[in-house]
Amino acid sequence: MTLRFVASSRLPTPWATFTMHGFEDTETGKEHLALTLGEFNNDQSVLARVHSECLTGDALFSLRCDCGFQLQEALKRIAEEGRGALLYLRQEGRGIGLLNKIRAYHLQDAGADTVEANEQLGFAADLRDYSMLIPMLEHLQITSVRLMTNNPRKVAALENYGLLVAERLPITTGMNPHNAGYLETKTNKLGHMMTAADFSKDS
Repeated sequence: MTLRFVASSRLPTPWATFTMHGFEDTETGKEHLALTLGEFNNDQSVLARVHSECLTGDALFSLRCDCGFQLQEALKRIAEEGRGALLYLRQEGRGIGLLNKIRAYHLQDAGADTVEANEQLGFAADLRDYSMLIPMLEHLQITSVRLMTNNPRKVAALENYGLLVAERLPITTGMNPHNAGYLETKTNKLGHMMTAADFSKDS
């Protein structure tokens, strides 16, 4: 993978004014973002969230997943701490793309869970690739993170690329009647470290 830094700019949000950094994968043309707040140095872990694009949840307010809720919660926590980074990766639908995600939703409407729907379409449950994080984090001079995630596979992937995950911080928010089954599948089939009781502690 050849990832190049393109430009940075200010990004005012309801929580803080972040710096937005744009990166381009010159092989695929995919564009990835990092939102940062505060200064980084190599001797202190950075509060971070690795967030894969979810157009339906992040921008269209879908209640079928917890993605948009997690995105906002991560930005809120970073703003409260005054320092941190959100890495926004363009790999919709756990890597299957937007239109295939809609096809998977159609199968879920007929009774499949999120893993079964992907498999019925011929995909693995999770096709995400995190290799682009390495040049992004090198550019930002981040070598150690306190990672906001419930997904042990994400922690393992980052560690396999040589990044120090100093701490895993749960991020449970947004449970509702439309996504309760989805969250249960993430726990039972994808190994996410959360229970329904965790969501009662939403901030």
